[in-house]
Amino acid sequence: MEHEYSIFYEPFNRYIWRHAFGFDVPDHVIMALFVLLVSSIIFPLASRRFNRDNPGGFQHVLEMIVGGLRDLLEDIVGHGAGRKYIYIIGGFATFIFLSNICGLIYFLQPPTANPNTTFGLGLCAFLYYNWQGIRTQGLGHYLAHFAGPMPLLAPLMIPIEIIGHLARILSLGMRLFGNIFGEHTATGIFVGMFPLLLPWPMMGLGIFGAFLQTFVFIMLTMVYIGGAVTVEEH
Repeated sequence: MEHEYSIFYEPFNRYIWRHAFGFDVPDHVIMALFVLLVSSIIFPLASRRFNRDNPGGFQHVLEMIVGGLRDLLEDIVGHGAGRKYIYIIGGFATFIFLSNICGLIYFLQPPTANPNTTFGLGLCAFLYYNWQGIRTQGLGHYLAHFAGPMPLLAPLMIPIEIIGHLARILSLGMRLFGNIFGEHTATGIFVGMFPLLLPWPMMGLGIFGAFLQTFVFIMLTMVYIGGAVTVEEH
């Protein structure tokens, strides 16, 4: 059955935060911090056991994932993008996937089931790809593509382009939130109704959904980066 809060919500606020600051930290913030903490512990510890000559199973999986992300960046953004943008794309992928997976654990809540988290991720992607566009092309040249191919069309194109770019935050945030929230809610309802019949099939579907929504988010981010750094001359 679905729980409103994670197991960390009450202990964190009761024993750490509430007495010190007089208010509670939202559960999605606590869970986001938990995901970051887990990532900060697991990957550095795992990397100590990596061996280039005799890689283990976990190392094989990570190398395959990193290689796949680099190939996607090279194909979507352009030559050299695999090395340049792998860290931001890998960071998004790791945080979103682990956050989504939290929804499959009985006593946790997925931070990506809260719109504050997903719109925050969308805003980060928005700021990042615009910053990369400015760095690559220069501020003047980057802003020039908002005016369209003809100066005569600039009064029409500039508002359209601005609205279109801002809508990407909504698109990234709402798509991730809607899918994870809906899936998490439906899983909680069905597992509560049929606790002995549905858990494993629903968990398999949940893992697939967690992967799919992570993939969609990073793919769109790659496309936005590619558009920002490869705009043609006007």
